[in-house]
Amino acid sequence: MIRIITDTSTLYSPEEGKKMGIDVLPLLVTVNHKTYKEFVEISSDEFLKEVEAGSIPSSSQPAIGEVIEGYEMYPDDEIINICMADGLSGTYLSALGAKEGMLHQEHIHVLNSRTLCGPHRYMVECAIKAVQEGCTMDQLKEMLNKKIEATRSFLMPQDFDFLKRGGRLTPLAAKIGGLLKIQPVMVQTDDGMRLEKFTIARTFSGGFNAVIKEFSKLANPQNYKVFISHANVLDQAKKVKDSFLKQFPDLEIELLKLSPAFITQGGPGCIAIQWTLI
Repeated sequence: MIRIITDTSTLYSPEEGKKMGIDVLPLLVTVNHKTYKEFVEISSDEFLKEVEAGSIPSSSQPAIGEVIEGYEMYPDDEIINICMADGLSGTYLSALGAKEGMLHQEHIHVLNSRTLCGPHRYMVECAIKAVQEGCTMDQLKEMLNKKIEATRSFLMPQDFDFLKRGGRLTPLAAKIGGLLKIQPVMVQTDDGMRLEKFTIARTFSGGFNAVIKEFSKLANPQNYKVFISHANVLDQAKKVKDSFLKQFPDLEIELLKLSPAFITQGGPGCIAIQWTLI
């Protein structure tokens, strides 16, 4: 039997994971000198209140002990741990490290999704369906790797200091941190490990329209699913969705609310626009 393990980069809580028959390990956030398991001990709304009150947050990967416990639960099964992007988090390297201590490590497969949030969530959903349909581990990894190669992620931050503190920027991108009176748009690098400058727009609308223009260059846009994730700015997220649908009326789009770990990186008010193959 194939068991699926992942983390809250999927924007699924551990409780939601249980209902789907998978294990979701919580990322950790620290705010006001206290560390919480996101979705378990603190919600996005509670976290935002702390940050907006002036607290400086940080985030980290799931505790390695929890990863080891997850592996130990299934000593007789094949395990795939679908991790958020290496470089944007230590989750992938931590998962590899936990595997090294296992007696049945040859049955543990650690996958670097090279993405996060919406596409990561969708990959896990596709993995669940594939396992239910009886796929092999090789077939599962082949399917997921195709989606990994066809995934792109953009971020529209409102407070650049969060990204600078988190070290998720390329050096060039960090230099434009003072241009907050206009709208910077960041794009995930091809290796998935950092964010770099995609464009700088005069307005919020100009920013997301540049992303939509990039999406329109795809050979078959109808074969992709778009995810718009936000840090408590639903109206802005809906505006982006409506603009996509105006040009691509049949496009499948999912709106998601970011978790505390990603609010830590992107800052309050940020919006992520992502897509991957259906």
